[in-house]
Amino acid sequence: MIRNIQLKHSGKYVCMVKTEVDSVSSAADLIVRVPDVIDGKTFTATTVDLNPWVEYEFRVVASNKIGGGEPSLPSEKPVPEELQNGEGFGYVVAFRPLGVTTWIQTVVTSPDTPRYVFRNESILPFSPYQVKVGVYNNKGEGPFSPVATVFSAEEEPTVAPSGVSANSLSSSVIEVSWNPIPWKMSSGRLLGYEIRYWNNGGKEQSSNRVKATGTETLARITGLKSNLVYYAAVRAYNSAGAGPFSATVNATTKKTPPSQPPGNIVWNVTDSRVVLNWEQVHAMENESEVIGYKVLYKTGSQNRLSTLITNITSAELLLPLNDDYIIEVKAVTDGGDGISSEQIKIPKLAS
Repeated sequence: MIRNIQLKHSGKYVCMVKTEVDSVSSAADLIVRVPDVIDGKTFTATTVDLNPWVEYEFRVVASNKIGGGEPSLPSEKPVPEELQNGEGFGYVVAFRPLGVTTWIQTVVTSPDTPRYVFRNESILPFSPYQVKVGVYNNKGEGPFSPVATVFSAEEEPTVAPSGVSANSLSSSVIEVSWNPIPWKMSSGRLLGYEIRYWNNGGKEQSSNRVKATGTETLARITGLKSNLVYYAAVRAYNSAGAGPFSATVNATTKKTPPSQPPGNIVWNVTDSRVVLNWEQVHAMENESEVIGYKVLYKTGSQNRLSTLITNITSAELLLPLNDDYIIEVKAVTDGGDGISSEQIKIPKLAS
């Protein structure tokens, strides 16, 4: 048994039985996942992307700037030997559907077993059950635990999202939207949607994934390459697993904004009006066409920027007379904003 498991314990483990005439071995891969970091005010967490029909054990570690503390006891732990008080120790598991008065009981004879699975094809998904666990040994039965309410396994989604579309927002961002799948609370809790995406030079099998939690029906995929076709598909998921993917959609990211900033900026002041003029920015063949300009300005004593948008190479600002102003101009394109011009400092207009 590996205690206090760390990332370094990941790898392939081989168990071998060897005699003078022969040997037999069996190997298994151990994967250690990096734990999620949760805000200190949060006391619940949902783990997704688990494999079906695999037993998992969970522990919680508190941490601060100094480091991590001791982990909690495992989520499933049998009664320790020193509390069994004799031979023939085992468990009595009693359960019943919520609202039913009669208990169903079964005996678990192994003292090291921390769980019991009841299988019955007639059980509906996400059905509430009351459960209590008692103990016994050769001297008789001990007390039962308090009654707990648990739910049967959820049913994974069986329908793919419809109405999926992809829209390019800039040279590095694509927005994917879809219609929510029909869902009944009796089937469990829908945790969200998974969006798989890849570009036309990549393979679907090696695609990247992002998730939208809860009832969200829109996700933005960022950090993409410019002027490239990307494909995307969406599926719903819950704790039981993920449903089928939707039909594949695609969108092409925009070309990058111009690398040339607005130049030769000229300004004039009349009363409280500042009139600006600059040279037109010409996009190269591999850059997005200019559709307008942003004039960004602020006072010398403040950090908050104000913005004026224009589709010509001039602008007029109405400004108070009692402060210095810093102004810059940048081109606006479908692929995003271009590079800002050099800052222009306009001195105080009146004393």
